[in-house]
Amino acid sequence: MTEPATEPAVERRDDRHRYEILVEGERAGLTAFRDRGGQRVFYHTEIDDAYAGRGLAAQLVGQALADVRAQGKRIVPVCPYVAKYLTEHGEFADITDPVTPDVLGWLRDGKPA
Repeated sequence: MTEPATEPAVERRDDRHRYEILVEGERAGLTAFRDRGGQRVFYHTEIDDAYAGRGLAAQLVGQALADVRAQGKRIVPVCPYVAKYLTEHGEFADITDPVTPDVLGWLRDGKPA
């Protein structure tokens, strides 16, 4: 009998400043962030081509944003995918801050939080 496929799992990797989505133990994608005080600034999301078309990016970002809420932080969506996700999921509007030139400069210059 074949074992059923396990559900994808999302893990926060603070040591790498990202959330990863794992499919059967293999990393299928990530969303990268940097913390700026009480803000979590998301700046990049990717899903490996081998896992494309499975809805993994939405699952990854949704769980990452729920984790941000649970930590009492706010979201800054520099990443276009995260920004698009937020337009479709209004439940995070109360913890979302706008992307400002100040945030973009901070992110570009690599200043620690």
